[in-house]
Amino acid sequence: MNDSATVPDGYEISADPARIDAARVHHWLSTDAYWALGRTREKQDAAIAGSVNFGVYEAGSGEQVAYARVVTDRATFAWLCDVYVSPDVRGRGLGVALVDAVCTHLEPYGVRRTLLATADAHGVYEKLGFKALDAPENWMARGTQ
Repeated sequence: MNDSATVPDGYEISADPARIDAARVHHWLSTDAYWALGRTREKQDAAIAGSVNFGVYEAGSGEQVAYARVVTDRATFAWLCDVYVSPDVRGRGLGVALVDAVCTHLEPYGVRRTLLATADAHGVYEKLGFKALDAPENWMARGTQ
């Protein structure tokens, strides 16, 4: 999956679920991600199991430094969520490279719409073609907002 020129030198992106460091991902999200604070390990493991998962890894050590997952039917719809870059490597373009890799991965399926929610990273996602909903009043949610 490292065929994108946007992946910074020294890093690789993979959708291999066996490479996900589930304990690390849980720690990141449950302690530092505003949308997942307090998420249990059991809940995170279930989310990983039910999703297409992506990791960014240091090329030499294989250490995971970023994560994203997609909930999708692989036909019409995808929800990009839990995008997280370790504070130690932020500012190197890894978040943009990761989301670009996710979008590239979804292209062959012909997914019509990929959604996400963010409180603070609109500029990052806009670089990759995401935009505010044209008619947000048409969308509804059930549960905690």
